[in-house]
Amino acid sequence: MKTFTVKKLAEISGVSVRTLHYYDQIGLLRPALRTEKKYRLYGNDELLRLQQILFYREMDFPLKDIVEILENPEYNMLKALMQHKEALLTRKKRISTLVKTIDTTIKNFKKGETMKNVEELYKGFPSESGTTYRQEVIEKYGKETVEQSEIELLKLSKRDYEALKQEMESIFTDLFDRRNNNPEDDHVQQLIAQHYQVIRKFWGTSNSADTQACAYAGLSDLYVSDERYLANGSMGKPQPEFAVFLQKAMKYFADIRLR
Repeated sequence: MKTFTVKKLAEISGVSVRTLHYYDQIGLLRPALRTEKKYRLYGNDELLRLQQILFYREMDFPLKDIVEILENPEYNMLKALMQHKEALLTRKKRISTLVKTIDTTIKNFKKGETMKNVEELYKGFPSESGTTYRQEVIEKYGKETVEQSEIELLKLSKRDYEALKQEMESIFTDLFDRRNNNPEDDHVQQLIAQHYQVIRKFWGTSNSADTQACAYAGLSDLYVSDERYLANGSMGKPQPEFAVFLQKAMKYFADIRLR
């Protein structure tokens, strides 16, 4: 059996030696054997298992969940590979769409064009048309509220609107990186404060004396109850655990800072 040292496996996989040692400690990827000098050696089965681990990590699975999946007696590697392929093809399609959107935005940015209709505000929701999603938002918030928000947003140039969306995605990315922190943590709450300010811009209420504490807390419930709210933009797919983290952080912010 051909074997690889931990150093060689790190070189060919791109996973650090330190990470491979950690995977061994938690039982995620144990070496095929150890030499008398305690050197770790990995065989073909371990290489395939590491590939599976990396696929699941690419899809943001927590390590503890990956351990449970791979140790499940009913785990089928061929079935898993087919699922990975389907997920990656879906992501590829989405990325291709985003690239086209970026190209269009770049062209509009250079031309300094403004948005012409409300449908442009709802692009990016993968399963529903802008019209359908807009109607759902109206049912949740009321026609007057939604139209006021649209009026304010349509005053923005396409460049400014895209910048606002990018700011939101950047905040989500930073919050996602801290999803295992205490939602009441100072750093988390600083990011939530930024999120709140961007949301107010989307709502067209930045200059309003009303803090909209109840509305902001209500938005946190939508993140949990409607997976589409986090399946767009930088998240790329539903994030139920992250949604719960956001809900707790936003409600704490609303209770402490907005009431």
